[in-house]
Amino acid sequence: MNAGARLLLRRRRWGRDERAVARRARRLFGSPFVYYWLRTRGLRVTPVGDENVRGEWLARADADESVVIYLHGGGYVSCSPRTHRPLTAALARLTRARVFALDYRVAPEHRFPAALDDAVACYRWLLGQGVPAGAVSVAGDSAGGGLVLGLLLRARDEGLAPPACGVCFSPWTDLSGGGPSVRLNDGRCSMFRTENIAEFAAVYLGGASPLDPYASPAHADLKGLPPLLLQVGSTELLLDDTRLVHRKIQEAGGVSRLETYDDVVHGWHMLEGIVPESGSALRRAAAFIRKHVSDDSNVSDGGDGLARGL
Repeated sequence: MNAGARLLLRRRRWGRDERAVARRARRLFGSPFVYYWLRTRGLRVTPVGDENVRGEWLARADADESVVIYLHGGGYVSCSPRTHRPLTAALARLTRARVFALDYRVAPEHRFPAALDDAVACYRWLLGQGVPAGAVSVAGDSAGGGLVLGLLLRARDEGLAPPACGVCFSPWTDLSGGGPSVRLNDGRCSMFRTENIAEFAAVYLGGASPLDPYASPAHADLKGLPPLLLQVGSTELLLDDTRLVHRKIQEAGGVSRLETYDDVVHGWHMLEGIVPESGSALRRAAAFIRKHVSDDSNVSDGGDGLARGL
C-alpha cells in the first residue's frame, strides 16, 4: 500500500492553483464504490438532509443509543461520508454505536471556519435531539482529526457539555507545517511531501492565519478537553504535530493516549479489511470509545470477538 501511494498520490505540487488542487484531491482521495459498497453490507445506511446538518447514519440492526460523530478527512477540500464508509462501517460494527458521518462543507467553495461551524452545528443538533453528551464520541481522520479537536475546543469555549471522548486518526493539527517531522519525514511519508502542507492549508484558510487555534489545535490551549486517543504513523509528516498535541494535553492535566504505528500509509484506517494494521487500530479505537461512553451496559464488549465477526 505504501508503494501504491507513492506511485499514485505523492507529488511535490498538487496543482497550479487552488481549484486544481481541489480537483485532483477529489479525483484521487477516498475509497472506490465497489470497496465501500462491500464494507457496508449488512448495515443500515440512512441519509440525512436537515436544514442545517447533512450526512448519513450507519448502524447495525442491534445498535445501541450511543453515537459516534465521524468527521472525514480529505485535506478540507475533498471526500464525503460515502468515500469513508469502509472506516465508518467498521466503527459501527465494532462499537455497536450509531455512527453519524457528517457531510461538512469543503474548500475552496467554503473556507475556514465553514467545516468547523458545520461540525459544531452537528453536535448541537444531536444534543437538541436529546442525545446525552456522555453518550457521544467524536472521531475523524487527517483533516477530520483536526476538526475533532476544533469541535472539542469550540464546545469547551461555548459552554457546551463535552462529548465522552475524541479519537483522531493521523490528525492534521498544525496548518502552519511547523513540526520537525514535516521536513524530516519528507521522502519517508508515502503520500505527501513537505510542500503539500502549505498548499492544502492555503486552499482551506484563504486569508485566515494558519496559527488560529481552531484551525490548528496544536497551537491552542488544550486544557479541559475530554479523553483523547491519537493514532499516527511513524513515517507521517504529521507525526510530531500529533506528539505535540499529546504532550500539551497531558501537561494541561488531561487524558491522552498516543499510539504510533510503524511504516503505515497516512490514514491507513481506511484500508479496513485489506491491511491488518487497520483492523488492529480500529479495534483499539472502538475499545477506547466503549470505555468512555456514559452507559457501558448498552455498548458491546469483547471487541476482538466483533473483529473476528467481520
